Amino acid sequence: MYHLPQLYLASQSPRRAALLEQIGVNFKVLSVAVDETLLATETPGNYARRLALEKARAGWRALPPERQRPVLGADTIVIAADTVMGKPVDRQQAIAMLLALSGTTHQVITAVALAAGHESVCSQRSHVTFRTLTRQQCEAYWESGEPRDKAGAYAIQGLAAMFITRLDGSYSGVMGLPLYETTELLKTFGIVVL
Repeated sequence: MYHLPQLYLASQSPRRAALLEQIGVNFKVLSVAVDETLLATETPGNYARRLALEKARAGWRALPPERQRPVLGADTIVIAADTVMGKPVDRQQAIAMLLALSGTTHQVITAVALAAGHESVCSQRSHVTFRTLTRQQCEAYWESGEPRDKAGAYAIQGLAAMFITRLDGSYSGVMGLPLYETTELLKTFGIVVL
């Protein structure tokens, strides 16, 4: 039986781990910390790409030489009305985010980077349309616990699926790891999934 080369995932996201498992990638999780401050002149796409690359680089630097394997970093951002929405810091911010997304179409950009002595990064952009939400629905969704650690305060793979009327792009990308782009990137590092 063919075994894939080992890969490190520089992310604590259970969603990214589940997506890598879904396509049969053998990996271990690395904990990395990077400054996620948006630079004043940075576009949202460049911001996501920079963070994904910084996470991959940080993971690569943390590995001792005998354990070095490619390190995958990823970052997902939500953009609504030209505003980058990260993870909500509290209930009030989450409800404000959900109300801002209500009845509109927003963008989700997920960037994926690999580092292994050399580096490569790509990104995927999706458009997500929400139905109109009431404040009461936003509050009930917050109480579910789901929005707490999600960009834009929602999870497409969870309860928020009932808010979405249209998706143009990648479902897995909105979850946090676009699988088509990820497998193409892995190929360039000699990791063939199928």
